[in-house]
This record gives sequence, structure tokens and C-alpha cells, in this order.
Amino acid sequence: MLSQPRCHLPGLRRKHRPQPRGSTAAPRAAAGRQELPGSRLSPPPSAAPPQLRATECILRWKGAAAIVGRSHPDPDVSGISIETDNKNVKAEEFKEAILSCKHKFSKGMSLRIEWKKIQPQGVSFVYYNSEFTGDLRGRAEMLNTGIRIRNVTRRDSGTYRCEISAKSEEGQRLGEATITLTVLVAPTTPVCEVPSSAMTGTVVQMSCKETEGSPPSEYQWYKNGVALLEKTGTGSARAANITYTMNKKSGTLLFNTVTKNDTGEYFCEASNGIGLSQKCSVKRMQVDDLNVSGIIVAVVLVALVMVLCGLGVFYAQKKGYFAKESSSQKKTNYQSTSEKDFKHTKSFVI
Repeated sequence: MLSQPRCHLPGLRRKHRPQPRGSTAAPRAAAGRQELPGSRLSPPPSAAPPQLRATECILRWKGAAAIVGRSHPDPDVSGISIETDNKNVKAEEFKEAILSCKHKFSKGMSLRIEWKKIQPQGVSFVYYNSEFTGDLRGRAEMLNTGIRIRNVTRRDSGTYRCEISAKSEEGQRLGEATITLTVLVAPTTPVCEVPSSAMTGTVVQMSCKETEGSPPSEYQWYKNGVALLEKTGTGSARAANITYTMNKKSGTLLFNTVTKNDTGEYFCEASNGIGLSQKCSVKRMQVDDLNVSGIIVAVVLVALVMVLCGLGVFYAQKKGYFAKESSSQKKTNYQSTSEKDFKHTKSFVI
């Protein structure tokens, strides 16, 4: 049986037990120490405080006890245990969230509690010197060593760390627990893009998107108030022989070749399980057949008009309408020039 060693350390008070004359307690203790191979129960001389050397002595004794197959748990020297009820907390926006942090210290210990938020740009204090800081000031309160946050917002999402330190006779000890807070946000009204018209046989794509929801929203398209089936290749969707592809993750509705049957009123609905689902306004798409004969007739008419215009210009040139106009202009210019010269001559004779 292994007995707890007596650590003779200066500065530590221990109860004095008188020894009878001729006692061989010291040799027996030395012999007891020799029974534990590989262990050094006598603390080496150092400048460390007596309390720290006492802790080292006790821990070495516990390690030696494990060697011989017996465990002696001691709550005063065991590692600090920090626990939490939930490491991944989820709370809806504008409601409350509780971050639990529990310890197993005795009531007489002096505890120091700190909360920090771990961010990409660094670590910031949340609770320090017995008060909250930053955005949580006025919105949070302590629940023993945990935190209750009221009116949480999406900015509160992140990783938090609870740190508790305790002072004991063996020295300073520290424990910590990490908790992730995810604030759930309901979706907003999505933005839908639906073409007002399309020709049969063409490719048409509709889109639906909203960016506020957390977790990200999924999307459902409706035609004339009826939910469209997702093309899965089995069941009712396969039997319907649908000609489109709906992606609920991205919110796209793709028609490889639209037909007149695709004419209708369309809208999209966004939902993520938080709050109420949101939908965009209804938009109508009209699909018409391509009128080939009408296009041919229009092209022929345009060609005829261009031919008639050309014939008219040719006929006018042949009749000399453009030549007469030019000669009359020359005659007018000649008369005006002669009259000016005459006036100038008459003035010179006078």
C-alpha cells in the first residue's frame, strides 16, 4: 500500500509528531521512496514558492500511485473542468440567447470570470472587470457564470469563449469553454425576374433571390398559383413530362424550349424555416408562336416599296425634271447678275 509522502518544504506548516528515541522513521521513509522506481518524491531545490513546490510534490505522488495501480482522485489538485449545456447555440433574431458556462469549483474559491468573442480580425472582450463591453452593454446579463443576451441581432453571431480562473493554495488555475452562436434571420421579399413575352422554341430563364435570410433560403416557383414540380426523374414530376428545370437552392427556373402552354402568371416564394415565407409580386409571361408567313409578307412589302422608290427616281431623271430645275436656277442667277451690273454702270455715268 502506497502512503502519501510527506513533503518537507520550507514555509509550509505541518503538524509535528514526536518520534520515540532510537526511531528509524527516516530510513524507513527513504526505503519507501526507493520502492517507486523512476519517481522523485523529494522536490529539487529551487526558488519557486513553497505552494508551487507542494503542488509538484503531490502531483508526483499521484503519478507514482498510478504506477502501482491505485488512483487517488483529489478535487483540490485536479484539472479545472469547464462545461457548457450547448456548444452550438441558435437563436432567432430579436429574441434572447443563453450561453452557458459551468464550473466545478468550491464556493470558497476566488473566481475571475471573463468572456471574449473570437473574430477574424482578433479577440475582443465581451465581459471584463465585472461589466459588459461593446455591443452587449445594456443588452446582456450574467447567469451565474453564463450569459443571457436579449434582442440578439445578426451581428452577435460568432464564436465566444468563457474563461474562468481560480486562486487556490496550489496556485492559479485556468479553464475555458468555446461556444458558437448563430443568429437565425427570417427571409425578406425576394426579387424575381420574369420576361413579359417570349417566342416558342427559345430558351427562357427566370430568377429569384433574397440575401438577408440565415440560414440561406430555398425557393419555390408557382405558375397560376400552383407549385411547380421539381424535376427529379421519378414520380409525378416524371409523369408530368415537364420541360423546365427548377433549382431550389439558387432560385432559377430554366425553360430549354418554351411553348404556348408555358404562358401564365409566375411568382416565387423564399423560405428558410425562420418566420414567415416571403414571395415576390406576380408577373405574366406570354409565349407566342413565331409567324413565319407574316415575316415573309413584311419582307416582300418592304422590298416592293424600295423598288417603287427606285423606279420613281429613274423616271424623274429620264423626263428631265432635275435638269429643268438646274437650268431655271442658272437663269435666275444670270438675271440677278446683269441687273446689278446695269445699276452700277448707270451710277458711274452720272
